[in-house]
Amino acid sequence: MQNLITVIGRGHSGTRAISHTLYASGVYMGSQLNPSGDKIPPHDMYDACRVLAKYVTWKGGLSWNFEPIFTMPIDPDFERLINTYLSDVLRASDTYRGWKIPETTLVYPWITRMFPETRFIHWIRDPRDCILGSHKTDNLRDFGIDYTQTDDIYERRAISWYYQYQLMKATPKPKHVIQVRFEDFVLNQEQTLKRLEAFLDMSLGRIIVRPEAVERWKRVEEPDALPFAFLRDAIVENGYSLSAD
Repeated sequence: MQNLITVIGRGHSGTRAISHTLYASGVYMGSQLNPSGDKIPPHDMYDACRVLAKYVTWKGGLSWNFEPIFTMPIDPDFERLINTYLSDVLRASDTYRGWKIPETTLVYPWITRMFPETRFIHWIRDPRDCILGSHKTDNLRDFGIDYTQTDDIYERRAISWYYQYQLMKATPKPKHVIQVRFEDFVLNQEQTLKRLEAFLDMSLGRIIVRPEAVERWKRVEEPDALPFAFLRDAIVENGYSLSAD
């Protein structure tokens, strides 16, 4: 399907910024959106996440086996749920169509297979900022994904971030994909939008951004308590500083 666009990124990674940008640029993002720019109602997407999760095996600790979902036939229930969730987008006659909801990240491997011509925007934000606020995906078990239980809410959110990041990395690279850091969008919007315009082959509108949204984790009490050891590699891989100084 030509000119289909979606955003892959965990909740609280700043995906509303790109959703609002796409909407302001004339991309049809669905018939109903919430203030975060998510396509709603979300229930069919949530159920689709639970269908895919049946084929992911927890190996203990911070390790999951994703391999079956890359080669097995896509579950027909999943296809039905996604086609229902996206029915208005898929029917639309607009030149550019798409959607944004963070839970798409949980089903990324099968979305790439169902819609191979989609242009995927990988949206990354410093995980220490992502875990400051609550999100529907904080408890992966709500979506059928096992992990080590913890009463530490920040650790639970960090595990959710880590799982989704590992799933994104493990998924075979789709035909059209670009990675964008939220921080670059906020602090260097013009340059970042030019990259996106070249990728999407369309002009994009400009929205108001707030620099104070960057590095919020440094302004909380005891910020060095936030970067859990298992996030260290991802923090470095994406060009963020480990120090709160």
